[in-house]
Amino acid sequence: MEKIDELKKTFKREKIDGYIIPKNDEFFNEYTPEYNDRLNFISEFTGSYGLALILKDKNYLFVDGRYTLQANKQSGKSFKVITIPDKMPSDILNREEISIGFDPNLFTEKSLQIFFGKNNLKFKPIFKNLVDEIWKRKVIKGKNKFYLLPNRAVSEQCYYKINKVSNYLKKKKSDFLFVTASENNAWLLNIRGRDAKFAPIPYCFILIDKDKNIKFFCDLKKISLSFRKSFKKIKFLDLKDCVQALSRITKKKFIIDDNSCSILFKTIISKNNKILKLQDPIHFFKALKGKREIENIKKAHIYDGVALTKYLFWLKRNFNKKSITEITASQKLFQFRKKNKRFKFLSFPTISGTGPNGAIIHYKATKATDRRLRKGDIYLVDSGGQYEFGTTDVTRTISLQNLNKRIKNIFTRVLKGHIAVSTYKLKKNSSGAEIDILARKYLKKINLDFAHGTGHGVGYFLNVHEGPQSISKKNKVSLRAGMVLSNEPGYYEKNKFGIRIENLIYIKKNKKQNIFKNLTMVPIDKDLIEVNLLNKIEKNWLNTYHEEVFKKLKYYMSKIELSELKKACSAI
Repeated sequence: MEKIDELKKTFKREKIDGYIIPKNDEFFNEYTPEYNDRLNFISEFTGSYGLALILKDKNYLFVDGRYTLQANKQSGKSFKVITIPDKMPSDILNREEISIGFDPNLFTEKSLQIFFGKNNLKFKPIFKNLVDEIWKRKVIKGKNKFYLLPNRAVSEQCYYKINKVSNYLKKKKSDFLFVTASENNAWLLNIRGRDAKFAPIPYCFILIDKDKNIKFFCDLKKISLSFRKSFKKIKFLDLKDCVQALSRITKKKFIIDDNSCSILFKTIISKNNKILKLQDPIHFFKALKGKREIENIKKAHIYDGVALTKYLFWLKRNFNKKSITEITASQKLFQFRKKNKRFKFLSFPTISGTGPNGAIIHYKATKATDRRLRKGDIYLVDSGGQYEFGTTDVTRTISLQNLNKRIKNIFTRVLKGHIAVSTYKLKKNSSGAEIDILARKYLKKINLDFAHGTGHGVGYFLNVHEGPQSISKKNKVSLRAGMVLSNEPGYYEKNKFGIRIENLIYIKKNKKQNIFKNLTMVPIDKDLIEVNLLNKIEKNWLNTYHEEVFKKLKYYMSKIELSELKKACSAI
């Protein structure tokens, strides 16, 4: 509470009644570096999404359904935890005469609108971050330089992509595109970096005009001489020069990204220019992976499938003999992944949860919560890697000799939902919203559901969560060939258990009809399946899937593992 009291002392000076603190920093990446995680500093909440609203008399922490349990455990003593969208900050702040301070570098107009849209509040931009005033920390940034992807890793060369953007700007009668999403800049120039913990992101902004002139704003220490020489026509500038460069432009038409262009930048641009009501087109260009990229992604999933399958066999063999905990289990999985030379690092923090911890959707084991894997429980592991070249994300729920009939019934219903997504017959303008309904269908028959979307878009050796496509209740983006998504229905019973089955899938172009194809190659635990709940089509799907898993993984297994793989992939 001391930190919060310190923050509140600044309210009088700034003439505000409250202050809002988001999870993100100025680059709006999903995983904020620890040195910039102001939300974690003020609230102790470690999840990847949330917002703190600190008023003179009360403190609120807003999280989505994935994090409700976690937020209450981590922050419940100092904050009232509220689940969005059930209740929004706008529902709390129904008083009119109130002034809320915020850092304009950390919010977009869209994010403020989502959280506070219903109210006529007075928002006061404060250009010095108030949390930074009380958080005395040493900022240690990574020194890794930006680098180019080799030709074998990409489907389109950067000049082709730049032409595509230039043509789009001309078509839409726009002079400039200001690209503030670092992953979009990575895609445009076929570059990567190491500025984010779980994605090969180069933190930067790009200003590109219709004539293909590019200004690249970044930490110039990240740019080597050879990198600079590869882009002779690009002007490299320091991040600090961005405000001034934008201020100089007048009477032009701009496209910006509503999801990552801060209020600070938007205000500067709109002062002397017109902002067109259009999205950054790179989000859509980037979502469609080319043939070479899909082939590389498939290879990455075989590497990952080998590591995860070996790990799951080791786990089943040893959990009864050795003392294995959630933390030591995830460390062991990391060791299995590291054996592959193409593995770079994790694509997100591993979720390793057994028993009641499995019910926390984005659980992170700590010394205080670390449970031993015990006979009779089920174990949920959601993990992924960044490989050269591809991003993986897979969840398996494993029986630790569990005999509970209700758990098997629920697991099988989750599996039926998973199969319903995988076998969905895509139409010309199919969207994630219509598919999401099918994933929940069999759970809803017994009045159960899950508090997250069924699937998210995935980047190509970039962010593990990357739109604009997703399989969720409100996503209306048309699903196109080349898109990669996750398929991950689940069920979570508070203080008891959690179930999730996740594969990555991609959309393959077929003459008559586009289809979903599995990328993830890891057996699904048959010990949790109630076979008589599956129909003939579902049994065929499972048997065909396991046949493919066996075919792809058998060459990488030891003699014992091969025998285990045969059993895990045998027909039901």
